[in-house]
Amino acid sequence: MSETAPSPLPAELLRWTCNPENLGFATTSDVEPLRGVVGQPMAVEALRFGLETDAPGHNVFVRGLIGTGRLTLVRDFLRSMEDRGPDAPDRVFVHNFQAPDRPRLITLPRGRASAFSEEMQRLVRFIEKELPSRVHGEAGRRIEAALQERAEQELSEFSDPLEARLAEQGLALALHQTDDESPPRAIVVPMLDDEALGPEEVKQALLDERLTEADLERLQAAADELNDEVEQFNAQALAVGTRHRERMREAMQELARKALKEIVPGVKASFPEAASHLDALVEDVVTRRLDDLEEPDFTLLYDANLLVAQGDGVRRPVILDHAPSVSSLLGTLDPVVLPDGRTHAPHMGVHGGALVRADGGTLVLDARDLATTPGAWQALTRTLRSGCVELRPGDGESTGGRTPSLKPDPIPVDVKVVLLGEYDVYEALDSADPDFPHLFKVLVDFDDVLPRDDAGVAMYAGVLARIFQDERLPPLTAAAVAAIAEHGARIASRPDALTSRFGRIVDIAREALWVARQAGQDLIDADHVLEAIRRTKERAGLPGRQFRERLRRGSLRIETSGHRIGQINGLAVTQAGQLTYGFPSRITASIGPGSQGTVNIQGEAKMSGPIHNKAFHILRGALRSLLPTQHPLSFDASVAFEQSYGGIDGDSASAGQALALISALSGVPLDQGIAITGALDQRGQILPVGAVNEKIEGFFDACAARGLTGTQGCVLPATNASELVLRPDVVQACREGAFAVWPVDSLHQALALLTGLDPGTLSERGAYAPGTVLFRAMAGARRLWQQGQS
Repeated sequence: MSETAPSPLPAELLRWTCNPENLGFATTSDVEPLRGVVGQPMAVEALRFGLETDAPGHNVFVRGLIGTGRLTLVRDFLRSMEDRGPDAPDRVFVHNFQAPDRPRLITLPRGRASAFSEEMQRLVRFIEKELPSRVHGEAGRRIEAALQERAEQELSEFSDPLEARLAEQGLALALHQTDDESPPRAIVVPMLDDEALGPEEVKQALLDERLTEADLERLQAAADELNDEVEQFNAQALAVGTRHRERMREAMQELARKALKEIVPGVKASFPEAASHLDALVEDVVTRRLDDLEEPDFTLLYDANLLVAQGDGVRRPVILDHAPSVSSLLGTLDPVVLPDGRTHAPHMGVHGGALVRADGGTLVLDARDLATTPGAWQALTRTLRSGCVELRPGDGESTGGRTPSLKPDPIPVDVKVVLLGEYDVYEALDSADPDFPHLFKVLVDFDDVLPRDDAGVAMYAGVLARIFQDERLPPLTAAAVAAIAEHGARIASRPDALTSRFGRIVDIAREALWVARQAGQDLIDADHVLEAIRRTKERAGLPGRQFRERLRRGSLRIETSGHRIGQINGLAVTQAGQLTYGFPSRITASIGPGSQGTVNIQGEAKMSGPIHNKAFHILRGALRSLLPTQHPLSFDASVAFEQSYGGIDGDSASAGQALALISALSGVPLDQGIAITGALDQRGQILPVGAVNEKIEGFFDACAARGLTGTQGCVLPATNASELVLRPDVVQACREGAFAVWPVDSLHQALALLTGLDPGTLSERGAYAPGTVLFRAMAGARRLWQQGQS
């Protein structure tokens, strides 16, 4: 083998290990519980600034992966800030007497809304129970009798002279009403034996011969002569009646005002913010409702709708809306049905949403839910821009009746909004809404990793101690914490890092507790942790099991031994929830004379993503750099992922694709027992990729299923070597020489390893030494060019 071939990594470098003896404790019972957010100093400082500043637009976006402690940090800070800042006000809606379809908003000092509502209910009870007797009781009857006597006296001044003249002519006045709508009018009727006769009585008098037709004609002629005076009397009587009713109305109103003065001024003194409303209420009672006091349904209009009533112990409310929508954020306009079946006054159907309840405090929302719920993002940003919640028909789920036509007063809100979201949500909002950076000026970034050092492991121990002590669960041994830390390093998949997604770490610890209890033990040890990790992966391991079964049946063709020209095993991954599984993928290249160039079959079939397509173009550049021929690289070549039926993306297969093409050009076979992962630049350098642990283990499982030969292994970018936290069985196989992992920096090293030949070094003349792999590849390219020319 050429001296340029890399050496395999020693077993001790294939898995970072945490020595429990260096942790300084026996179990987590000896560890001081770690409170608050762990390992996020920059995020803590940014959140403190965002929550404590009141500058416009300084709402907060907390960006980071789920499980990194975002919500914990926000909650802890908000708890500490509850007693800071101005008091959040109370708000109530009341009936608008001038515009009934526009309920009126009253803002009260914190904690006063409930007392105001009680006072309004006391006022309603007074109107319903006591006011009728004050207006229509004995005092009212005395006033009514006096006013009636006055009206009669005024009327007699006009009626007495007229009646005297009528009597001289044998006539009298009588009241006659033509219909229910018109007031009664005085008419002239005959008199007989001092008795006024009506039409029927006149007919009877004629039959009885007490009157003659001549008498009637004489009486009618006399009546006609006095008709003008009678009409004048009717006009004067109408005026007297009008004055009487007006005096009665004013007298009853005065009684009502006097009665209401016993209670209303006290309410106004206690709640000066509601003074104008109370004045309007009094006017409504005394000018419109006195005739309805016996059936006072109208008093429903006088109830107060407690929109926001802060408790005595809350100064800055903290609201978490777990399912944000337009209605949950703004509120709704829904009719309120009373227990007796009556529908309450329309203003009682105004219900505030999370933005209203969070007035003066903080509203915490999930950014992804907010952005994906129709209308919710627009409702939030509209409120933040205007500083008011405006409820309009259609904003919420109104359920019918008259309520949807309401247009309540805008509700002023002073809310600090905190959004929790991942990186992709932040980028999507930033690109879709130009107002986003102006409304959410404070970015709190949560890193998903911690330093992989003693301090980082100590944080793991402190977090586990807190959770297990708070929940009164059995402790973990130092060895168990060390095993969890090793798994945290694997999840992080970054050099010298541990994951800060404590949600996943604690899940493993909880399952380890279950495993320990199944074994009849109350102390969680390393074996229980390793079993929990195995079980977690096994539950979601169906893709891996199906892959191995297809491999066993031969329906999936993957060669793990021998040599092939133009064929290599690449490494791919698939997701199952939070878990990642690796598996080999056979990459083949075919080549022949022509001028089409290199074709990406997955790309032609529209099965590859943009990153993969870009990597394929880079591969073409790498070929031009590695094969600097004096003629055009003119040939037809195709590269394919065999038996791949789904979409692919990423650049981690570009090194394998390049090796397959060079093998096809040079005619040099590649070792099928060695798989490779790595991105490629145009200079032939191997660049780092993701999920190297899972990819290596996927190929190891494929090889182990057929039997390890001692010559198999995986090639990975050298820069990924520090991320390795391989399974113990893979490490043991490498220690025993049954498997190997090789780090490479360049395509030359990979060629040397997979071909067993010298890949070649480009001389100053732009040529490779005869017999080298790249010399053969250039010769193959020249031959194909010549064939194409001929």
